[in-house]
Amino acid sequence: MSTDSLAAAIDGIALVDHHVHGALRQNTDRASLEQMLTESDRPIPSWMTQFDSQIGFAVRRWCAPALGLAPHVPPEEYLAVRRELGAPEVTRRLLAASGIGHYLLETGYRGAEILGIHGMAEASGRPVDEIVRLEAVLEDVARTGVAAADLPARFREVLAERTAHAVGLKSIVAYRHGFDFEPEPPTEREVVRAAGAWLEASQDTGAYRVSDPVLLRFALWAGVERGLPIQLHAGYGDPDVELHRCDPLLLTRFIKLVEPRGVDLLLLHCYPFQRNAGYLAQVFPQVYFDVGLGVNYTGARSDAVVAESLELAPFAKILFSSDAWGPPELHHLGALLWRRGLTRALARWVEEGDWHLDDAVRVARMIGRDNARRVYGLAGSEA
Repeated sequence: MSTDSLAAAIDGIALVDHHVHGALRQNTDRASLEQMLTESDRPIPSWMTQFDSQIGFAVRRWCAPALGLAPHVPPEEYLAVRRELGAPEVTRRLLAASGIGHYLLETGYRGAEILGIHGMAEASGRPVDEIVRLEAVLEDVARTGVAAADLPARFREVLAERTAHAVGLKSIVAYRHGFDFEPEPPTEREVVRAAGAWLEASQDTGAYRVSDPVLLRFALWAGVERGLPIQLHAGYGDPDVELHRCDPLLLTRFIKLVEPRGVDLLLLHCYPFQRNAGYLAQVFPQVYFDVGLGVNYTGARSDAVVAESLELAPFAKILFSSDAWGPPELHHLGALLWRRGLTRALARWVEEGDWHLDDAVRVARMIGRDNARRVYGLAGSEA
């Protein structure tokens, strides 16, 4: 098998996207699309365009052909054809082009704007399983008018109901507080006290957004009790995060406390801390990581991000994700750029004699598909 055959083998993997969101339900205009091609939640200045960025160039290079256009077409031409085709057809084409074979869908963020479990399954023709966001469940419970004293027990009950058919959990403690939280589980008294203040303030404002560190720790440890794999956003994200507090190394004490419970922790995205995540995945048996999200946004430089993810961690501890939300361009690019980066890294090592070709193919399948199937208990054995 030549390195050309290695590329073909990697292209042929039906990837498991272990952390992803739905594609857009409706058509979108240029301004809205550009706003979804950045993690910033601030308006894009009038003197610039998001198409002049690594991800913007990647859309024009790699998504245009999937829509029947030449690579590198001007944004205006790309957007005109996108409008003409309509959202369902654009989504169908780009999801098909991604080669993703199984989606683990997290639905807790702006779910009304994107396809849910059944919508993504219909649009892609692929199996879709659910990842449940802990904070979203806690906020839903709060909206029911639950009393502070009853909130801990009620949350555990609802979490069990909501995850009856889910394959994993997700925490956004990095967004709402940062990883520099007290790692031990809070006491029931602490939770009730914090819940009382939160519920009172939320009833006054009508906004049920949990950010109290005690309640975030409570939700996280309730997730540990539930026993499902837990995903934790780490590193790069929108301005709601304070990036220096999202370094996964800050989770070290929490990881040590969780270790005896046998619950797997999956660090999502991690950029620019992918090497730190690789260290944690090496030294702690229950820690895994990916470099999703960062791959899309680094575009032509994503090869380096993918290569760095292979430096330290055992290959059984690395997974693939796109973290795509909204434009299906992100689902397609997440897979395409990851495959390209992996192929370039492994091909070089094979050509230089550091790796055997058979091992390179085996590792690619582990990271792209098999590790996720093992961690989340997924069925199937597609090629």
